[in-house]
Amino acid sequence: ITMRTPGADEALICGYLFTEGIIQRAGDIASIKLISPTEALVTLAAEVDFRPDNYHRFGYTNSSCGLCGKTDLEQLQRTFFHFPIPGTPVVAPSVLTQMPAALAQKQQLFDRTGGIHAAALFNTSGELLSLQEDVGRHNALDKLIGSSMLQSPFPWRDKLVLLSGRISFELVQKAACAGTPLLAAIGAPSSLAIQLAEETGMTLVGFLREDRLNVYTYPERVVGHSTM
Repeated sequence: ITMRTPGADEALICGYLFTEGIIQRAGDIASIKLISPTEALVTLAAEVDFRPDNYHRFGYTNSSCGLCGKTDLEQLQRTFFHFPIPGTPVVAPSVLTQMPAALAQKQQLFDRTGGIHAAALFNTSGELLSLQEDVGRHNALDKLIGSSMLQSPFPWRDKLVLLSGRISFELVQKAACAGTPLLAAIGAPSSLAIQLAEETGMTLVGFLREDRLNVYTYPERVVGHSTM
């Protein structure tokens, strides 16, 4: 059970199963049947070694949080990381600082409600390639990952990801699964998020605005930045 904003449900399912370590590619899902507005039946490919006992949760999952309800930390080690290529890509600060405005222009649900998170995929020129919105920050990123797995090249070796809120440990975990080399957010990162970004080789950017940004890890990917 997960609390989510309806829409892009197949992408959410695919992204969630991937970031949970249950699948490693879209082809690991044989079929997804949306049997009601609140229920889906997923059939995994025969070769997928899925052991339900390894994925027990206690209670409900709120907005597809990567940690909520997990019964032991060993479950975190079962996820599959596409580690980014060291030192690449390299982007200018001006590319990053224009991304929040591009995101805001496409946040249709946020414009209507004022209470929806977004996750967006950009290329190294700052062009917005894909965007997903959801009441849950984790769902928005899972939807973005799932839609890429189903429709376009994956993992994100040369792509940038922007989040509308703060950066938690769980969001870095999901982005690392996708091979994200640079994860940016309008808000702040947690200390555990910074630690995991350091461990997985990801550049982490917080407090991204039109006139400033903070780089917390692997600053060599951001050429000419002055704020740390």
